Amino acid sequence: MIDYLEGLNEPQRQAVLHTNGPLMIVAGAGSGKTRVLTHRIAHLMKQGIEPFNIMALTFTNKAAGEMRQRIEKIAGTDARSLWMGTFHAVFARILRVEAQKLGFDSNFTIYDTDDSKSLIKTIVKEMNLDDKIYRPNTVLSRISTAKNSLISAQYYADHPIFRADDEAYRRPYIANIYAQYQQRCFKANAMDFDDLLYHTNILLRQHLDVLHKYQHKFQHVLIDEFQDTNHSQYMIVKRLAAVHQNICVVGDDAQSIYAFRGADIRNILDFEKDYPELITIRLEQNYRSTGHIVEAANSLIAHNQKQIQKRVWTDNEEGERIRVLKAYSDTEEATRIAESIFEEKNHHALRNTDFAILYRTNAQSRALEEALRRKEMKYRLIGGLSFYQRKEIKDLVAYLRYVVNPNDEEAFKRIVNYPKRGIGSSSILKLLVAAQDHDLPLWETVLKAEHFLPARASKSISEFAVMIKGFQLSVQKKDAYHAAAEIARMSGLLEELYEDKTVEGMARYENTQELLNAIKEFVDNPENEDKGLAAFLQQVSLLTSAEDPKNQDEDCITLMTIHASKGLEFRNVYITGMEENLFPSSMMINSRAELEEERRLFYVAMTRAQKRLTLSYANTRYQYGQLQNCEPSRFLDEIDAKHLYTDHGRASSSFSTNQSFVRQLQQKPSALKPSQLAKPHTPSENFAASDPTALQVGMRVEHKKFGYGTVQALDAQGSDRKARIDFEHHGEKTLLLSFAKLKIHS
Repeated sequence: MIDYLEGLNEPQRQAVLHTNGPLMIVAGAGSGKTRVLTHRIAHLMKQGIEPFNIMALTFTNKAAGEMRQRIEKIAGTDARSLWMGTFHAVFARILRVEAQKLGFDSNFTIYDTDDSKSLIKTIVKEMNLDDKIYRPNTVLSRISTAKNSLISAQYYADHPIFRADDEAYRRPYIANIYAQYQQRCFKANAMDFDDLLYHTNILLRQHLDVLHKYQHKFQHVLIDEFQDTNHSQYMIVKRLAAVHQNICVVGDDAQSIYAFRGADIRNILDFEKDYPELITIRLEQNYRSTGHIVEAANSLIAHNQKQIQKRVWTDNEEGERIRVLKAYSDTEEATRIAESIFEEKNHHALRNTDFAILYRTNAQSRALEEALRRKEMKYRLIGGLSFYQRKEIKDLVAYLRYVVNPNDEEAFKRIVNYPKRGIGSSSILKLLVAAQDHDLPLWETVLKAEHFLPARASKSISEFAVMIKGFQLSVQKKDAYHAAAEIARMSGLLEELYEDKTVEGMARYENTQELLNAIKEFVDNPENEDKGLAAFLQQVSLLTSAEDPKNQDEDCITLMTIHASKGLEFRNVYITGMEENLFPSSMMINSRAELEEERRLFYVAMTRAQKRLTLSYANTRYQYGQLQNCEPSRFLDEIDAKHLYTDHGRASSSFSTNQSFVRQLQQKPSALKPSQLAKPHTPSENFAASDPTALQVGMRVEHKKFGYGTVQALDAQGSDRKARIDFEHHGEKTLLLSFAKLKIHS
């Protein structure tokens, strides 16, 4: 038997053995939180807690799968009975059982983002609204925010603040679209991703018998990456854990980076307010990164005011200092990174998978991809079009969805005339309108097409309906693979793809075969008790974008945004575009909360690196079709300079930048001594920021960190008013006056 306590450090051991009452595990980067979670669950099972009485929630299917495998090694195959998975997967499982209490059938469809946008686009068109003002992305984001805050369509419509806000942005009909959207989803027997949380909240709030059932079922609730939870998620787990109070949350406030999609950092910062008897255990030993990387990240995140205090440390080797690579342009930056990877690979006999290039925005990948292609180096772009988002895959999945749920409006629109059956868009629209006007389910309208369409069109629709009925019989009798293979073949979809002999056409056909392979794998997996098509579709609908079955095992350099890198680690990491207004983003410097989130994002990026970390920035970069002059990110200045060195390489001699930062870094690593660095400034007594509009060239000012300096120039363009100041001990700096706090002395 495996001794699951062996090898744990003291805080880890405490976290595993503490089994009763609320517990918060503050897990610093690389501190072994997954190991603690898996060992804690295994310990609960060893203590006699049945696996089906334990709920463990994660944010990716991959994380859940890895944890389940580890627990199996300790506690055996009983681990397969754990209620473990993503929030959406676990709550979808509950909703499948309880759906009828909310008026849904148990075979409801789960709409992805494309389905939701398509439905919104249809509603906007039907309401004769301007699609340039009511863009699907904008409307869906507004609806999603409302749902994650548990705001119903009715409450939204009745609330004066929401109405005023929408009117100010010239979108007064958002509330109407929201109400229509929810009604159409209900009629289509469909839920979007946000609905899986929203409807679970409604279920537990309005049906006390269901709440009582699951409160007593789940004796222990564990939540991974708690800092990423939103209000809706927290309310569900809070209700479920109310009886036993055995709630264990694991997270790191310093890695909270998803506010843009509803994550609420207050959930972890204020957790103790809901649980006064909370025990907090800090995992502060980093097992991943070298000493320089850990300490550099500590010095950066210390600039955030709102955080849970901890001090991450490591017993790993000190390693080499963090390299700061400067370039004249974004093209040169990309070229130098590609050359650096090429040299590192050959010098240390490394694989491509040892390297990751991270960036703030997807647009930065272009120059990097071109540079890697010139060096003939293989790379994988994470965040591009995933396997399940390709058209040919969505087409076949839509067929499968519609056979299982013939009221699925979005699937119907996608497949009814593909391959072509002579059913025009006007006929499709008439059927959809008829379903609305007569308050009929879509499938009933399809079956009665002759009442709503001319003879020729209704004949084609009737033939389509007969085909779907045949497929439904197959689904009842056959497993997912054999049913799907029949649907792909008999619908004409496979033949349509096979006839296209272009390179692209052949790739689409191969992708469709790959989907059928995935379904066969699902059927052959002994862990999947339900081999039916509906079960497979639920699994597919809940896959995250990073879980693409293609190219997972290839030896490739990884390119991805920093947001996508969370939870991963690489031997060598390159963080590119370290420039003001790019990182931190110009969109995220309007408040301290936004700036602190950007700093946490940089912290996450730094702590992905195990052995070697490189930060790069360019003097010029093309943005929005124009060549922009750039200055180094303020974040570079916030890292303790003793952990950094500049790699001059072939950078252009005409490069000009933040002079204090360059002067600190131009020394050789071996020559850089703490005594040579500027001493921290102690603010004068009663320091208070002056009105920035009173600032004039020549004035003597004081900054809390940089000390005393003289204003050299003012840039008064728009809201981003800047001042160039020559500080006595830190040299010239250009500061945004909306952010910098300056005291005028003369």
